[in-house]
Amino acid sequence: MKDLLGLMGKAKEMQARMQAMQEDLAGLEATGQSGGGLVSVTLSGKFEMKALKIDPSLFKEDEVEILEDLLLAAHNDAKAKVEAIMQEKTRELTAGLPIPPGMKLPF
Repeated sequence: MKDLLGLMGKAKEMQARMQAMQEDLAGLEATGQSGGGLVSVTLSGKFEMKALKIDPSLFKEDEVEILEDLLLAAHNDAKAKVEAIMQEKTRELTAGLPIPPGMKLPF
């Protein structure tokens, strides 16, 4: 019974730390780039686009597909950075807890 109470206490502590981490991640921003910095996208920790910068040299009518590809690449780069930061913070939060490898926590 003592182990169960200890586990319940750890679960409550983990829940509070998880909520604090989610609030911290919401304020996070990561910028992804493509085309050698010609296009940059900034995403929040909730994957909301906060900023988009496009070098004026890319505004050519016959190169629309290139611009579209660069936008997608910059967005995906920023998304990967946000996800990496989230994984690192989750790893720090769950250090020492008996959680099976690969288990995804609710975000």
